Amino acid sequence: MYRAIVIAHIACGVIALATYWLAGLSKKGSPLHRGAGKAYLLSMIGVVASSVVMAGFAFAREMVVIATFLAYLVVITVTAMALGWLALRRKRDQAAYRGLGYRAAALLNVVSGLAVFAFGIQQGNALLMGFSWVGIIIGGQMLWRAWKPLAEAKWWLREHIGAMLGCGVATHIAFLGIGIRRLTDAMGVQVDLGLVAWFAPLAVSFLAGLWLERKYLAKPAAAAVRRTEAASA
Repeated sequence: MYRAIVIAHIACGVIALATYWLAGLSKKGSPLHRGAGKAYLLSMIGVVASSVVMAGFAFAREMVVIATFLAYLVVITVTAMALGWLALRRKRDQAAYRGLGYRAAALLNVVSGLAVFAFGIQQGNALLMGFSWVGIIIGGQMLWRAWKPLAEAKWWLREHIGAMLGCGVATHIAFLGIGIRRLTDAMGVQVDLGLVAWFAPLAVSFLAGLWLERKYLAKPAAAAVRRTEAASA
């Protein structure tokens, strides 16, 4: 049973990685982008569901570090998935988007992140200590925006982009930190990316965020100036 769950988890993870990049590289708002995005969310539901079961098995076998990592990954990933989806569903009502569920999720991320950080110190685990800041930062930003909502027409697009980048960070860190090691161990090869598994997805996400913000969230005046300069060039 456990082996079947692991296989399902890997299969869903591979589909999630493929559709994530397909959605990210396709034209925003296009049928391909929307279709790939839906496929990504569906595959991630499979990843999350199997992760919950795998975390339960790990706790039962007293593999506390792995169980904690998986459980925490579920929290931050589900948060990002929900925010990315809800931002599109509630684009006309920011108050509803940042309701009670939003604030509860923000607190859960902060508390979970702090707990994982403390556990990482106790275990001397650098991945747990570093990864804990994802939830702390996400939750802190959510609390700030619940208190001071975004004052821009495309607030929902900013939220959607940020949430999906957050999904990418969580899933890629998990893949680089655990997935690759398990795959290479099965092949008889020892590969440990160390902190690269943590910093590389963050760096790529940061650069992608800057590019997407410039392309899709630039102020109208600035965008008009760039179009004028391009036309006169």
